[in-house]
Amino acid sequence: MEQRLATIIGNAVRTARQRLELTQADVAERVGIATEVYGRLERGHMLPSVRTLRKLCLVLNCSSDVLLGMAGVEAAPALAEDPPEYRERPEVRRLLRTVRKLDAPQLRLLGQVAHALEN
Repeated sequence: MEQRLATIIGNAVRTARQRLELTQADVAERVGIATEVYGRLERGHMLPSVRTLRKLCLVLNCSSDVLLGMAGVEAAPALAEDPPEYRERPEVRRLLRTVRKLDAPQLRLLGQVAHALEN
């Protein structure tokens, strides 16, 4: 039973993620879980906690009934507008995730490189 439910949820979150044109890393970041954990969830290898399921519903803009396989795929009403960084292209979102991990000297160097590219 648990494996079947994990597979249903995994397929539903993958479909919803692809509908929104998000990467696994995008969803994982917004939900607050590791990308590897999200990948396991999407492949049906684990069940999300109730808290994570709720966050998935909000991020993927669908009801829990959809993710649990109890309803058809339709978008839930938007609860809040996404922050501007969520509307960026996937390449920009990946770059931002990388930049957030840099320390101060690395950020200064990256800033110099970016400034040189502008010219």
